[in-house]
Amino acid sequence: MGLFDAFSYKGKRAVVVGGASGMGAAVAEVALDAGAEVVVMDRAPVTLDGVKSIALDLSDKASIDAAVDECGGPVHALFSCAGVADGTPGIERINFIGHRRLLERMLAGGMLPRGSAVGFISSAAGLGWEGSLPELLKYLDITDFDEAAKWAVDNGKADYMWSKKAINAFVAREAFSLLKQGIRINAILPGPTDTPLAQANKELWLTFGSDYREEVGIEASTPLEQAYPLVFLCSDAAAGVTGITMITDAGYFASGVTSSFPPAEPVIGFLRSM
Repeated sequence: MGLFDAFSYKGKRAVVVGGASGMGAAVAEVALDAGAEVVVMDRAPVTLDGVKSIALDLSDKASIDAAVDECGGPVHALFSCAGVADGTPGIERINFIGHRRLLERMLAGGMLPRGSAVGFISSAAGLGWEGSLPELLKYLDITDFDEAAKWAVDNGKADYMWSKKAINAFVAREAFSLLKQGIRINAILPGPTDTPLAQANKELWLTFGSDYREEVGIEASTPLEQAYPLVFLCSDAAAGVTGITMITDAGYFASGVTSSFPPAEPVIGFLRSM
């Protein structure tokens, strides 16, 4: 073995939740190419050759439980990639609560061995989650699937931004307890990325930061450009990394914080104050 083998997935089994399209599909492709046995869970048809497909509806407890039972273990890397936009019924379950239940079911079944890792796709929309931490912790303390969904709806939190803040807080809070079991958990926070979901909401999602991208001479990220850091975070090469929410927005947030790109300041200030 060489030192670079830490980046490999040979001999590992990876589960990609939401791996039929977009960033999830790119994660599945990269993990497969890295040597993993890949299982893709999704509602949509899975077209990637060489992977096992399992039907999954994250808004439905029974569907989650059935998918976990069908998958079995071990799971060395769990990639939680599925997500929907505002206006989608059940967004609070699909974007966070369902992912949490799936992970908890796998943990309860002893499916994630020591040395395994969990990687979420969050969003730059979840930046500034620390300012909402007291309310987020109250939300995270509601561990029942249906009760958590009801709280989100009743409190006006059944939306995209809150679901991404919840992911960020969950990753940070669970890092300690999971590491005691030998499991790491991290997330990436992508900026605008050219996916089918983004195209369906392109007037909002793909125009965000367009002035910055024009100034530095880049396009919106590709799904592969987001998949690479997430697959890295769940590899052995990232063994010392857990509990982080890695901002993968091509530097927009950093430029707004430091005023190196002044037009980003108001947007970043707004996100950090939410």
